Amino acid sequence: MNHAATFGGRLSAWRRRRGLSQLELAGIAESSQRHVSFLESGRTAPSREMVLRLAGAMDLPLRQQNALLLAAGFAPIWRESDLAAPELAEVKAALAFMLGQQEPFPAVVVDRRWNILDANQGAARLVGFLSDPEIQGPANLAESLVSPQGMRRHLVNWPEVALYFLRGVQADALADGTPETAALLDRLLSFPDVPSLTRRSSAEDGHGPVVAMHFQRGDVSLRLFTTIATLGTPQDVTLQEIRIEAFFPADEATAAWFRSAG
Repeated sequence: MNHAATFGGRLSAWRRRRGLSQLELAGIAESSQRHVSFLESGRTAPSREMVLRLAGAMDLPLRQQNALLLAAGFAPIWRESDLAAPELAEVKAALAFMLGQQEPFPAVVVDRRWNILDANQGAARLVGFLSDPEIQGPANLAESLVSPQGMRRHLVNWPEVALYFLRGVQADALADGTPETAALLDRLLSFPDVPSLTRRSSAEDGHGPVVAMHFQRGDVSLRLFTTIATLGTPQDVTLQEIRIEAFFPADEATAAWFRSAG
């Protein structure tokens, strides 16, 4: 078997990804450097408890904790439920409440790779304002922001906003280690005129406290900044990967435009 696919190979890769030495990981996991070294080389097989201790020490996402357990020969412990499953009814109701409370301003629920799972009426109004009937834009929020067929057509400060967003997706790819997130980043970077991730941002130039998205279409000018929330104590892969992005007006004119149809 390819060592990279073994428990030892995965452990070593994640340790390096987290920037930890064997000694540092051993200290956090209350083990010894010798034991970590033996686990990475395959000379010692881990117990289920040790797999979870190491995963916790490296702050691995639940999905990757399951993968590490499988590589060690154990069954996954974290379930991955459909958001429509009955056991998630209370969480889904809470998400709906959050979307409703954000009205008339936009809010969306997205998964780890920015696929839209739910949205409120404010978000629908923003999408309607930015959409051209003759152009079918992508349903993925990340692609909609970066693609020439998406929101960037009406985003005045698109390079600045795109840079922040791409750096966020890059951080996601480093954090979760999944090929799907890495593929999303590659796909976004392949779009034309995408700013380099090494480019200076406005914050580095000492400008405002937040980067507001400035949309302009006809005589309507909208400025919005966003917040992103996650569930605090997820015990399910699906719930850990959910994000709630809320859009807030950055000026009174934007607030008035949304309230006019709210």
